[in-house]
Amino acid sequence: MFDTVLVANRGEIALRVIKTLRRLGVRSVAVYSDADAGSRHVREADAAVRLASGYLDIEQVVAAARLSGAQAVHPGYGFLAENTAFARRCAREGLVFVGPPPEAVETMGDKIRAKATVEAAGVPVVPGGAEPGDLEEIARRVGFPVLIKPSAGGGGKGMLVVRSPREMPEAIESARRTAAAAFGDATLLVERYVDDPRHIEIQVLADAHGNVIHLGERECSLQRRHQKIIEEAPSPLLDEDTRRGMGEEAVRAARSVGYVGAGTVEFIVSGDAPGHPRYFIEMNTRLQVEHPVTELVTGLDLVELQLRVAAGEPLPLSQDDVRLRGHAVEARVYAEDPARDFLPTGGRVLALAEPGADPDVRVDSGLQVGTVVGSEYDPMLSKVIAWGPDREGALRRLDSALRATTVLGVTTNIAFLRALLADPDVAAGNLGTGLIDQRLDALLDAAYGSEALPADVLAAAGLVLQDRLVSNAGDDPWDVPDGWRVGEPAWTTWLLSARGETAAVKVRGLPARGCEVLQGEPPPGAALSREGGDSFATGAALAWDGGDALVTLDGVTSHFACALDGQSVWLGRDGRSWAITPHVPGDPGDRAGAGRTGDGVVRSPMPGTVLLVKVVPGERVTEGQPLLIVEAMKMEHTVTAPTGGVVAELPVRAGQPVDMDAVLAVVRDEDEATSPGAAIDTLTDGGGS
Repeated sequence: MFDTVLVANRGEIALRVIKTLRRLGVRSVAVYSDADAGSRHVREADAAVRLASGYLDIEQVVAAARLSGAQAVHPGYGFLAENTAFARRCAREGLVFVGPPPEAVETMGDKIRAKATVEAAGVPVVPGGAEPGDLEEIARRVGFPVLIKPSAGGGGKGMLVVRSPREMPEAIESARRTAAAAFGDATLLVERYVDDPRHIEIQVLADAHGNVIHLGERECSLQRRHQKIIEEAPSPLLDEDTRRGMGEEAVRAARSVGYVGAGTVEFIVSGDAPGHPRYFIEMNTRLQVEHPVTELVTGLDLVELQLRVAAGEPLPLSQDDVRLRGHAVEARVYAEDPARDFLPTGGRVLALAEPGADPDVRVDSGLQVGTVVGSEYDPMLSKVIAWGPDREGALRRLDSALRATTVLGVTTNIAFLRALLADPDVAAGNLGTGLIDQRLDALLDAAYGSEALPADVLAAAGLVLQDRLVSNAGDDPWDVPDGWRVGEPAWTTWLLSARGETAAVKVRGLPARGCEVLQGEPPPGAALSREGGDSFATGAALAWDGGDALVTLDGVTSHFACALDGQSVWLGRDGRSWAITPHVPGDPGDRAGAGRTGDGVVRSPMPGTVLLVKVVPGERVTEGQPLLIVEAMKMEHTVTAPTGGVVAELPVRAGQPVDMDAVLAVVRDEDEATSPGAAIDTLTDGGGS
């Protein structure tokens, strides 16, 4: 075993590798970019080396390994994990690359070569073709719908479903642009698109002594934009014969490239056809994000096995030794907003709670209070994994763990994950890669309801703001805005905005000692007295020390995680969170439309970089016409014209970083755009980058 291993990654996977190294008594060395100088993986490693140019600079990573005295480099996943130039550079430097031979990475990293190689080994593949062939002709031959994929890379980046010939040119352009930016290789291939298949993958392990085994399968069918959200082991679809057959095919695929280390062979599987026909789609030549579910059902540490194989040891078990026990399910926590088409979000973590008491719940996380989530890296923040003696128990335990997870300061998908786990078909194991798209409206309604500001959340925000107002006023109640009246305090009115909606709540009295709240909707379960019209008044109190808040409304107490961010109040409960801002008169308030505001002002739907500007000032555009493409975390989003008219303003350029809701363009009615002074006062609220 090695004395020192450098971990060439960041976040939760770096911490995951460091944890095993610590258990094995191996010294760990972290690397970090300037943005990650205060990150958890830097603090928890035995040593850390700064990378001035970031995680993709091969020479700097190798220099860090030399400087730290490391004998081996563990790449985690992403960044340099499947970079053959890096693997070869490590070998030249005398460093052990904890991964497969470069030749295996090279073959399996090229989807075209990979398909040909495994097909020759007797593994079934999806019909299709690749460049330098004519992609449009291949699509016509295979038959629509088809899937366009970058030959290099993975993770769903650049993959597009095309359902008709007329969509092909634009889809090819977009996929090629993404492939070039994400993987440095714009080569594409086209495959027959199998509607709503199951996505099932097999974990394989191989050593340098000719031993290759598999550790069963993982079901990864719950996806959006070809990115996995929920994974589980074993699959609820497979019987023992199918599991054995797929495992043997995965082993053949690994042997076909002389594989060594941990890898994953991925298949799409028909859930309806007899015998569940399956097709090889790719092999990931690294540790997978979802590897914890395999660890929980096999009792094996895959990182330890990677290290032992890399050190030259034979596998310590045979295929007959592999036993699957119980069921495990993993949920990926992303910095994204499902209600805004899963667009990436960002911000600084203001408050954090993660489950930790249950021995059958595991959290792989790189988060800490103060972590800044930007657009430079993948939006996955953490993974919550639960084990149970059966699938029902594992799902129930995972939901409970997600309910106990709170991240304030960054909008996440936790509430959506809970809604997905509660879906009847998910609970029954009737899964498919199209399930989320098919149920999206119902899932969003179950996750977030119809109210941007539920009544009790609105009251809680008003009480917190009132408490801060009173605290800032000191002991002099005359300093509280709205003043006092003879004999009783006056009402203070708070206009609060969240997710593009504004609502009012009135508070009078001192929240810490007891006060009254007046609002339009009754808090659920509270005993309320009607006070004219549709308004309700209730007795209220707040216990808050700057952290969690206990809000009592007519004797019913609710517990909220609470944090302040400038003038905004963040509240969290049961996996949901709300960012609530006091409404400023004159502010547009409605930012939920982002790229489709009714006044012709087009805003960025996410923090990112302007990748392409498709129009020029003065150009006439039609409603829905693409104006710009914004990219964040290797994902493109086309921003379209909210109405027909003339591009009156275009304050951004290609390559410019932009914040969420930054103004990208202004589209005016043609008469309005040509009138004197039409462009004045359109950007008074800021914008830019």
